[in-house]
This record gives sequence, C-alpha cells and structure tokens, in this order.
Amino acid sequence: MQEIIIDKEFERILPKLDEQTYAWLEESILEYGCREPLVLWNGILIDGHNRYSILQKHNLPINTVNMEFDSRDDVLIWIISTQVSRRNLNPLQLSFYRGMHYNADKRIVTNATGKNQYVEKESENEVEGQNDPQPKKQSTADNLAKQYKVSPKTIKRDAQLANAISAIGEISPDVKMDILSGATHITRKQLHELSNGNDEDVSDIVDKIVNGTFESGKGGSGIGSGSTGTDSLKPWEIQFSKMTNEFRHVLRDYAKADDTESVRTALKQYIGMLEDLYKSI
Repeated sequence: MQEIIIDKEFERILPKLDEQTYAWLEESILEYGCREPLVLWNGILIDGHNRYSILQKHNLPINTVNMEFDSRDDVLIWIISTQVSRRNLNPLQLSFYRGMHYNADKRIVTNATGKNQYVEKESENEVEGQNDPQPKKQSTADNLAKQYKVSPKTIKRDAQLANAISAIGEISPDVKMDILSGATHITRKQLHELSNGNDEDVSDIVDKIVNGTFESGKGGSGIGSGSTGTDSLKPWEIQFSKMTNEFRHVLRDYAKADDTESVRTALKQYIGMLEDLYKSI
C-alpha cells in the first residue's frame, strides 16, 4: 500500500470536527464503510484526514486516489475550494479560506511572472493613437469576489484576517483551531488590527487566550473567555448561539461598509447552516 504522508501545514488549514460530528463519521464508516477515497498529492494526504484516522484506528482498508498539481499553492487552493463547497462552514472559517485563497493566488502569479500580473496601470493597457484603451485585466480580488459572490473589499479584508489567524497558528495550532471553530471568540476588528501588528502582539494574544485572560472586543488589553454559562445548554443550543452571534458581527461589518453583495451571500450561508442544524437535531 502507498505510504501516506501527513503534511502539518495542509492538516492545520482544515476545520476541526467537534466530538459529536467525529463520532457520527466514525459510526457511519464502521456501518457502511468509507465510501470516498482519500485524496493524495505526491503521497501527501490533502483530503480525508478524519477518515484516515478512523480507518487507522480500526485497521480498515484504505482506498486512495492521486491528483497532480503544479505547486503547493495550487494544492492549497484545491483544498480551500473543496472545503468551501461543503456548506458546514461558519462565517469566520469562510472568511479565512477566502483570504487564504487570495494570498495563494497572488503568490502563484508573482512566482510565475515576477510581479502580480493583475496589478497593471491603466496606461500600460493604452496604445498610442487609439481612442479606446485595451480592457484592463481584473485584479485577484475582483476575480475571487465574483467566484465567492462578495465584494473585492471583503476579499481583501479576509486576506488580512487570514494572515492574523495564520500567525496565531504558527505559535499555537490549537488556539487557531479553537478560534476557527468558535470555541474561542475574537472579533474581526481585533484580527484585522493584529494583522498589522508584530510577532510580540500575536504572542501576547495567544498567551492571554491560553491563560483565560483574553476578553473579546477589548483589543490587546486582555481577553478572558471564562465561563459563559453554557453548561446547562444542549449542544444544538450552544451551536446556534455561537453561529448567530458570529453572523451578527459579520452582518454589522458588511452593513457599515455598505457591502450589500456580501450581506446577501452571508445571509444565504446562514440559512444553509440553520438547515444543517435543523437536520442534526
């Protein structure tokens, strides 16, 4: 059997399954088998990490399929597109993936041309003696905005957010996973501010989250995510509360920016997540 390699960078960008969802997946595999093959690139696992751990745990046969890509960034974009196509993403996860997609796209273009081919001055597209300039190439943000049905401004804000979360993940992958899953709440404003900070600022935030002194919404002055009184709530109630609070912040940000297109996309996603929650109860 082909050796399967676990790449930590690829593994860490995937959303962490909660215990209940993981248990459901395990139960399904034990009853019906693993119906989807694991996806590999040069022997590296790029899709199916949770299935792989379950198959290994129970010593079950593992089926794989190999895919070819030109670079790690191309693999990264494929992983992101695959995750986004699965509707069970919260708003922060979706923003994180859009931002990572933007950054990866820019790296691919820069590596191929030595500069970002989408960033060209209007004068470079004009031909002397012509009244009508040649059509300008669209920016990376414009292209992804059309793909994800949000505004270019949202894509650029998502890139800042992704940079901040990735920086946190470099120090503590667990804190990064908790932020993306909603177990630890940090506002988008705080993440955007952190993207312009330095390594010391990131370390300070991580330390406060780990020590339980971080307070969401109060910048770098200390954030404590202590008890929220959720011990008596049912799992679906906790999930609904986290999901609704996050969407409230997202919609407020988009409304302030007068970003109607992103509001519509976020509301559509919220409806989809409510349907998923309804089915799970």
